[in-house]
Amino acid sequence: MTVTSNRRTEPPRHRAAARDHRRRRGRRRGRGRGIRVGLAVCLALLVLAAGGAGWLYLKLDGDISTFDSGGLSDNRPEAGSSKGENVLVIGSDTRTGGNEALGGGDKDDVGRSDTAFLLHVYADHRHAIAVSIPRDTLVTIPPCKLPDGSWTKAQPDTMFNAAYSVGQTAEGNPACTQNTVEQLTGLRVDHTVVVDFKGFARLTDVVGGVKVCLPQDVYANDLNPHLTSPGKLLFHKGEQTVAGQRALDYVRIRHGIGDGSDIGRIKRQQAFVASLLKEVKSKGLTPTRLLPLAEAATKSLTVDPGLGSADKLMSFAMSLKDIDLHNTKFVTLPWRYEGSRVAIVQPDADALWAALRADRTIDGKNAGGKKTGASGSGASASPTPVSGEGIDVAVYNGTSVSGLAARAAAALTADGFTVTGTATASAQDHTTTLVEYGPGLEDRARTVAAAFPGAELQSVTGSGISVVLGQSYADSPAATASASPAPTAVPSEVADGARSADDNPCSNLTYG
Repeated sequence: MTVTSNRRTEPPRHRAAARDHRRRRGRRRGRGRGIRVGLAVCLALLVLAAGGAGWLYLKLDGDISTFDSGGLSDNRPEAGSSKGENVLVIGSDTRTGGNEALGGGDKDDVGRSDTAFLLHVYADHRHAIAVSIPRDTLVTIPPCKLPDGSWTKAQPDTMFNAAYSVGQTAEGNPACTQNTVEQLTGLRVDHTVVVDFKGFARLTDVVGGVKVCLPQDVYANDLNPHLTSPGKLLFHKGEQTVAGQRALDYVRIRHGIGDGSDIGRIKRQQAFVASLLKEVKSKGLTPTRLLPLAEAATKSLTVDPGLGSADKLMSFAMSLKDIDLHNTKFVTLPWRYEGSRVAIVQPDADALWAALRADRTIDGKNAGGKKTGASGSGASASPTPVSGEGIDVAVYNGTSVSGLAARAAAALTADGFTVTGTATASAQDHTTTLVEYGPGLEDRARTVAAAFPGAELQSVTGSGISVVLGQSYADSPAATASASPAPTAVPSEVADGARSADDNPCSNLTYG
């Protein structure tokens, strides 16, 4: 087994020279190729589902490619680590299957991905958020499977996009990228979707083009900085509609706008995907357009085995149909520069992941729907799922165990309750948990008590419902598993930079 330096995984020795040559050649031609189009693919699947025609199944089943799930880590976050569903979307720079004609490079080049985002579909199926992960972010890439069946060692302080190239194969390593995202976020990735150049270009053709906004004229050498002259004019300044190759050129532009950073390009590409979503929603798709879109999506996708058939894709697509444009948000993982690389800003990043685990939107609202049983740290308040939707409760620590109220609050939030506050009780000698409730609230109080096995109910003259935690809860497995305070919202720095899918393509957009 061959393992890497702190920057990339080396191929087996007998192929090292040839592969090293291809890597050098690919670097010269390939900087800035990534595309962020996965939400477009999700919409394509949604339209697919809207057709609902049985004849589509037979036609499309054979077009769907899957990757080997044997490359997924055995050390994954628990199923149900978040209440919603998490979909990892990867834009592939593969040059196989005719993609070299669209993106340059060679068909035998190593598979790369300069783009990825985690799409969190909230449990209420009415909200979604896409979190972009900058390609240069320094992370620890966990052990990943190589083509010969062996596994690498963990690679600390390594650029995030290197995970996709582990193994140095033309098709890339989506399982390794999924392992890396799961370790980074603590969220279990339910599905992974990889889309290539051809699929992206075809999707934009089928919808009739996408509106974009340029701050200046853009020339050929803005797309390819190796050119010695400006070259032909690619885009005029201002708002315009692009499709096919022009759409691909637009999302690949990096050096010609702003400071040429990947961060600036992420914002532009988030705006592009938002505009594409808006285009599909506004026009709708007729049956005449349905089949080309479905074919474009399935032929260009590589997915995990859990989405590896038309009926599975249909089922997933149907879960997205009620998500409103305004409730579809785009944000970027909290970051800062560390030399020429990107470092993750803490505790902001952990707060973001905690909010998603608890199904809190960027403004702190509970979008958990009726799905229950998983807290922000992987544990419920009760071993039996409890739905606390619509129930407000205050939490008091009636013991000397530090942080107990915060832990219970996190578990209650995960079960759908709205925690109105936490505090220390007037006495810290309670042995049993007590649920106090005001007039007319007994039924709701019983629901709260169900989250704390053995809790006692007590009516009071005051209003509202309160939980006074006793030592019995402090000694329970649920309390020891709930280690984080209940998240209320993502950090303001993240929320302030969010884009909604219904925003104007020229608004809330920086150019580096």
